[in-house]
Amino acid sequence: MPSISRKGNDMPESPIRKLVPYAEMAYKQNKTVYHLNIGQPDIQTPQIALDAVSNHGLDILAYTRSEGSYEYREKIAAYYQGKSIAVSANDIVVTTGGSEALLFAMGSICDPDDEVIIPEPFYANYIGFAKASGVSIIPVHSGIDDNFALPPIADFETLITPKTKAILICNPGNPTGYLYSKEEIQSLVALVQKHDLFLVSDEVYREFTYDGNVHYSILQEPGMEQYGILIDSVSKRYSMCGARIGCLVSKNKKLLTTALKFAQARLSPPTFAQIASEAALGTPQSYFDAVIKEYQERRDTLVSALQAIPGVRVGVPKGAFYCIVELPVKNSDAFAQWLLESFDLNGETIMVAPAAGFYSTPGVGLNQVRIAYVLNKESLIKAVAILKAALEQYTD
Repeated sequence: MPSISRKGNDMPESPIRKLVPYAEMAYKQNKTVYHLNIGQPDIQTPQIALDAVSNHGLDILAYTRSEGSYEYREKIAAYYQGKSIAVSANDIVVTTGGSEALLFAMGSICDPDDEVIIPEPFYANYIGFAKASGVSIIPVHSGIDDNFALPPIADFETLITPKTKAILICNPGNPTGYLYSKEEIQSLVALVQKHDLFLVSDEVYREFTYDGNVHYSILQEPGMEQYGILIDSVSKRYSMCGARIGCLVSKNKKLLTTALKFAQARLSPPTFAQIASEAALGTPQSYFDAVIKEYQERRDTLVSALQAIPGVRVGVPKGAFYCIVELPVKNSDAFAQWLLESFDLNGETIMVAPAAGFYSTPGVGLNQVRIAYVLNKESLIKAVAILKAALEQYTD
């Protein structure tokens, strides 16, 4: 029988999706499942984006340019310029989601067995992208005790080797919701310039910051033209996860030329999704003001309810719509499966993402879960009540 590749066998299961079969079993038992496991917002997609597809007027659904349509890239550049990020359409490669942008970035800057340093916990799919690219992730630990703040720069420096090619951050963070300050970004900028590394910043949640905090991009920092790679996406900003449109942004022309070769190999990003995404850039600020207000209220509701449960600790998010929750259990994988297989409260249960899959250090995060507050406040209150009842009943 033909064999499967080592790379394929090494690809990790998604901690976000691997429990889906158990959720489907719960549905068959007529249970209501509150999905706290995945960042699929329940926020309305801007009507302007949906209308653009409905009224497209195309006779032929043709390829676009491999780097994305020029008109769309011009509008993306104008969006960034409004955020004090000085880029042009020629600094942008449109991709099939932020995921493809990260794959293009890794493929462009890393050879097999090269290393990328990432503060953990981090977005679980980074591990899959690294495995697919033959890249080694080198974790630098951040913890719930200081709300997952940037680890000391000295911790990064001890990990830098001749194989290190980049530092990768997510800002605001998935799964922690931590928002790096301007000073923290500047310390990373100084580090990559000192060691001649790339700084890759996944900024897909940039719009969603709370308590008056303001996002600061790596490309706002002077001198980052050759070092900075920005990853972005429409998925969460406009509640358009199914559009699968993102982009890679950099002032480094060699990098862009290389990334474009990867883009040409897959021909072009999807045409209809670009039409919708271009239209979405016309979304008024009032849309974001309302969404940010809603997410902040959800965060406050969720965190307050979680903190009232004995033995539970929670990292308080400053942005995005996730938090890491530490539970009084030994193994959150087993607990999450038990919630779906064996527990309900009046016919209702919850689905969470075990946090161990967001770490690359073995044995870390075993008693943690990631919760996405993408449900309305009433559902979040119910979900936390279910969690509290489950913890009272569960035994490891």
